[in-house]
Amino acid sequence: MTQRATDDHYSYTLYADPETARTFDDRRFGGPIGALVATSQAKVLVDFIGRIQGRTILDVGTGTGRAALLMAGGGAKVTGIDASEQMLEVARARAAEQGAAVVFRVGDAHALDLPNRSFDVSISLRTVMHTPGWRACIAELCRVSDQLVILDYPSSRSVAALQSAARRLLHAAGARTEPYRVFSHAEIAEALKAGGFSVRARHQQFVLPIAVHKAIGSRRFTLGIERLLDRLGLRKLFGSPVTLVAERCRIS
Repeated sequence: MTQRATDDHYSYTLYADPETARTFDDRRFGGPIGALVATSQAKVLVDFIGRIQGRTILDVGTGTGRAALLMAGGGAKVTGIDASEQMLEVARARAAEQGAAVVFRVGDAHALDLPNRSFDVSISLRTVMHTPGWRACIAELCRVSDQLVILDYPSSRSVAALQSAARRLLHAAGARTEPYRVFSHAEIAEALKAGGFSVRARHQQFVLPIAVHKAIGSRRFTLGIERLLDRLGLRKLFGSPVTLVAERCRIS
């Protein structure tokens, strides 16, 4: 996650827990639906980036290093940054197992200690939805990227908006939860534009919440119902989470 905007923010305290770090991948990507989410996300990243071999890629909010290791496997020179040393310990262990030469280090997504335009591509997944200062994070992604910025977010037009509201209420009442934020396409596009980037493409994943698909636990059901909802035009309207790729605007 991000680092030191406010030390007591849940995006720091929750992911600083070794047990949370150790079990993160199983909770997020375990089971048939988790595996489907991981496979879909990997395909979208590869499609958005295009050529991976030889490119310099920064993964901000890298967590356990899933995206960073995917890019390294494609031949990129990758750096992964996260605020949680506990999450990075898992990422480093996974890199060692795979023989991947990824540089993982602690860093602040609000103020990256990196030169301007020092990476070809910057990636940030499941970060802006949790970070205390999402506009600052997007500005930093744009600042350090020379070509592309890829990020994801839950849509304010999706069912995720209801879950977000519920979690915020629970968090305010003292529950240990992640009261994430949802976004409109326009506000994300505006933040990217302020950093000199324009949205090139979006991918919207599910109409039904991931939690519903996980509760049912059937890959066949998920693929079937989401295909039907897509044919009805609902994925374009309500699909979430949204992954987008933005490219640096050319100066005419």
